[in-house]
Amino acid sequence: EKPIPKRENLPLIDIFVKAFFDFAKKENLSYDLLHGHYYFSGLAGLKVRKKLEIPLIMTFHTLALMKNLVGRTTDEKEEEYRINAELELVQKADCLIATSDSDRAYLKYLYNTPEEKISVATPGVDTKLFSEIPQLEAKKEIGARAEHKIILAVGRIEPLKGFDSLLFALKILLVRNPQLKNQLCLWIVGGDTSEPPALWSKELKHLETLRRQLGITTSVKFVGREPQKRLPYYYSAASVVVMPSHYESFGLVALEAMACGRPVIASNVTGVSSLIGTKRGKLITSVNNPLLLADQIEDLITNRGKFTQVKEKLKKEAEKHTWTKTARKMDRVYKNFC
Repeated sequence: EKPIPKRENLPLIDIFVKAFFDFAKKENLSYDLLHGHYYFSGLAGLKVRKKLEIPLIMTFHTLALMKNLVGRTTDEKEEEYRINAELELVQKADCLIATSDSDRAYLKYLYNTPEEKISVATPGVDTKLFSEIPQLEAKKEIGARAEHKIILAVGRIEPLKGFDSLLFALKILLVRNPQLKNQLCLWIVGGDTSEPPALWSKELKHLETLRRQLGITTSVKFVGREPQKRLPYYYSAASVVVMPSHYESFGLVALEAMACGRPVIASNVTGVSSLIGTKRGKLITSVNNPLLLADQIEDLITNRGKFTQVKEKLKKEAEKHTWTKTARKMDRVYKNFC
């Protein structure tokens, strides 16, 4: 098995729509509204809505125009068909759900969406799963040493995530703090590392090459994919969680880490940066600025008092954003159309 290129999914939309109606008929189901996530399901939703004559609500999660703004190579940029699909859906959907205030602004100004057509519903966090675990217990569970000061990054291995700038920041920190050589390390959770390095993805190979060129091979660990139930151990074992993305409509990783009581440094282009806030310890960083990132990480890992202060503030903030509260928000939106 291998992933189907995104463009080759387009002909499958009609097959999906037919299967949808076949299933509804077989199970004798009726629907009051449709909620599409990403443009593929939105395009399918338009076809279903045309026949059923029910409202269509859309959540894009990421926007092609914004991804293309920050994409550095052709591989990173979205094709015109996606942009056109999003523009069509923005006009034809009955309601748009933005996952952050920044994405609401992009939908309004870049996609010419009437403001009254947009609602904001931030993603939530499962605080029963994502809660703080004693750090030594968490370190033991993931195979880290007690003395490790772990800088943690979690996410898909792709250029948009900005993990390369994190490797540069680690190098700066190790040069500045040679006494931390055997303690300070970067763990990246995500990507498929089960195959030999020769078969790794293009971006993972790039990060591996960079790790070697910077001379920090023993300080950077590519963990690979981990099931969600194990992520609280990684968050709780970390000294700081960093999200140096070039663009994120929200950034659920930050919210999960905050719920586990871990300070988060996020780039100023992430939706979640509004939750972290500069008043909570200067934890907003700029994109592709390894020096600033190194300064911010160093401030947290060497200042125990600040670590504790910031940790408690972020933990309380995360508790305001549970999936239950998100569900209530969505329920109010749905009731406007049903």
